[in-house]
Amino acid sequence: MVRILVVEDEQAISNLIAVNLRRTGYACDCVYDGMSAADALEEGAYDLVLLDVMLPEVDGYELMGYIAPLGIPVIFLTAKASVADRVKGLRLGADDYLTKPFEIIELLARVETVLRRCHKTEQFLTEGDLVIDTASRTVKKNGMAVNLTNKEYELLLLFVRNKNIALYRETIYERIWGGEYTGDSRTVDLHVQRMRRKVGWEDKIVTVYKVGYRLEG
Repeated sequence: MVRILVVEDEQAISNLIAVNLRRTGYACDCVYDGMSAADALEEGAYDLVLLDVMLPEVDGYELMGYIAPLGIPVIFLTAKASVADRVKGLRLGADDYLTKPFEIIELLARVETVLRRCHKTEQFLTEGDLVIDTASRTVKKNGMAVNLTNKEYELLLLFVRNKNIALYRETIYERIWGGEYTGDSRTVDLHVQRMRRKVGWEDKIVTVYKVGYRLEG
């Protein structure tokens, strides 16, 4: 299982991040200052660090000097939104930089992207009676292959990695089709309906009124 260390001194934000990471299937530990982060990194093996910049004792920029030699990918989480701050974080070795406030769905997308780029994602994802092989992009239900189009496969992966989170239609469209959502929901609705019928999840992927869809589990 992928292990993520959350280094964030605001406990409410830390808890929100941790809850959603665990719902998505990641193992997650939380610390609230730079020294505790260094201790955690010395004691445990992590696949990713979500690192706030403004921390007690040792700030995130200083902590990067400790993390970089370990080869662990880092996403900075910070209220510092200036170009100079972003450039500083990236030059210190961060893999991504997300400014506060942010949407959880965006954070999860950044986590997924960095883990995939750094080859730290799990090859097999299991949800109920489905097994998804992310290397071969194949899906099996009770051991039998399910024939999905590329868009249907990407939709399924999006829902599995965001289980119990309501996904807006515009978010789905932008993540899967890569363009700006124009308000026409027919493309999203048609693909979701076809995908959930193929995998037999008519009752698991539910419609959220005036929002979009949610995978329940």
